[in-house]
Amino acid sequence: MAASTCRFVLTILCSVIFVLTAIVLIRTFTLSVRVDDVQICESKDEDFIEATDEIIQKFRTALRFKTVSIEAGIYDRDELFKMLEFIKSAFPVVHSSPLVEFEVINNYSLLYSVKGRNESLTPYMLTSHLDVVPAEPEKWEVPPFSAEIKDGFIYGRGTIDDKHGVMAILEAMEFLLKRGFQPVRSFYVGFGHDEEVAGTDGAAAIAERLTQKGVTKLEFLSDEGLCVLDGIVPGMKTTTSIIGTSEKGQVILRLRVKGSAGHSSMPPRESSIGILARAVQRLESIGHPSMFGHGPEKDTFEHLSSQMYFPHRMVMSNLWLFTPLVSWILSRKPSTNAVLRTVTAVTRFDAGIKDNVLPPEAVAIVNHRIHPAQTVQEVIDYDRLLINDDRVQIEVKYAQESLPMSPYGPDDFGYQVIKNSIRQVWNDTVVAPGVMIGNTDTRHYVNLTHNIYRFSPTYMYPDDVARFHGDNERISVKNYEQAINFFYHLIQNADKPGLKTFHSHSEL
Repeated sequence: MAASTCRFVLTILCSVIFVLTAIVLIRTFTLSVRVDDVQICESKDEDFIEATDEIIQKFRTALRFKTVSIEAGIYDRDELFKMLEFIKSAFPVVHSSPLVEFEVINNYSLLYSVKGRNESLTPYMLTSHLDVVPAEPEKWEVPPFSAEIKDGFIYGRGTIDDKHGVMAILEAMEFLLKRGFQPVRSFYVGFGHDEEVAGTDGAAAIAERLTQKGVTKLEFLSDEGLCVLDGIVPGMKTTTSIIGTSEKGQVILRLRVKGSAGHSSMPPRESSIGILARAVQRLESIGHPSMFGHGPEKDTFEHLSSQMYFPHRMVMSNLWLFTPLVSWILSRKPSTNAVLRTVTAVTRFDAGIKDNVLPPEAVAIVNHRIHPAQTVQEVIDYDRLLINDDRVQIEVKYAQESLPMSPYGPDDFGYQVIKNSIRQVWNDTVVAPGVMIGNTDTRHYVNLTHNIYRFSPTYMYPDDVARFHGDNERISVKNYEQAINFFYHLIQNADKPGLKTFHSHSEL
């Protein structure tokens, strides 16, 4: 009886293993996403926009304006004004075309309304920003606002965040309008002037102006975001291009523990510093749970899986089985851990008044970047649970909820248009949805569309990641040319009334 039972159990176990293996292999080699045929952008094309010396010089001039934002309401107004005057002179066709209505918003931001022939089509919007973060000249190879060209790269603050977006969009518009282009679908272009300090004076005012103009809905909105990655995503045969379809929220908390001042010769069992240090240690060491699969991050890897080497392809095609393993692996590196969960950064710790005096108070600042599947209140409640000490007061210093997740299915027009425009310029890349771990001006436009996509047409190797908001920010001359052509194709593709019918048995 025992032998027959063992054989039965073994038979069942073998059957289960066989079925699981079959499912894994079938999904590994059949999982796919919508991939349209696109016309590759080539330098020999009649409509290819070459980065001539004149175009490069205009871009370099834009980079030399020190349009630095320090904090909300504090930015270099003189430099912004100079840049606006330069833009108007550098793109004469854009600013004189009867098809284009041009407005300066709140003194320093720009709004362009481009009239299309078919008013029944819902307009879309392209956005970028004029301001940049500060730079420390002593840490740069060249002066950060010199726009020097070195080994084929243009160095300067704003080259990838985000003056290349501003200038590339304008170059594409100038090229199209010179050729007599009138769009079928109307569109808007908005350049805020204080994105780096929350955009409350710039993008928020642009959104308000659109509402005043009677704009109640946009087909989609494209803003800065993720980019073309080379050698950054493990296991890939080719480059990956990630479109941010959601954006993390943020909450900044002030943790406070109050004690009593006294002489250090008679310390209590626990000081305010010790109590707060233990609270901070628990927040850092335990952290928030993985939310893998509750945002677009699961689909990110499934979309990429078909162009991965084996066994990466097998694992990523079968996340229904391997999610715990993948989540654990991704949590090992800060750059990928940030995609999985709400992250915790202790950015300040202040306590003590004198070397021999007990601290009357200890304060720490904790910055959480919130996963799109969580709310601000859920993060605060989880922190309270982790700290588990009523002596630690939690105060909200700043809070911003995560933005809604935008659709990225095979029939979602905005996503597919951006995806196809990327593939026209970088024809060997694989495009996937993803989580934008930073914040953008898109928060100010959520009332106008659910279809918000964040993609920057920049090409990045692993060592380029640190240049973002860091030292020696740069973009290659070739990449800037690609950015111009990307926006050119995006405007052309968005002009269509809709997507072609697509038949697929894919699960994605």
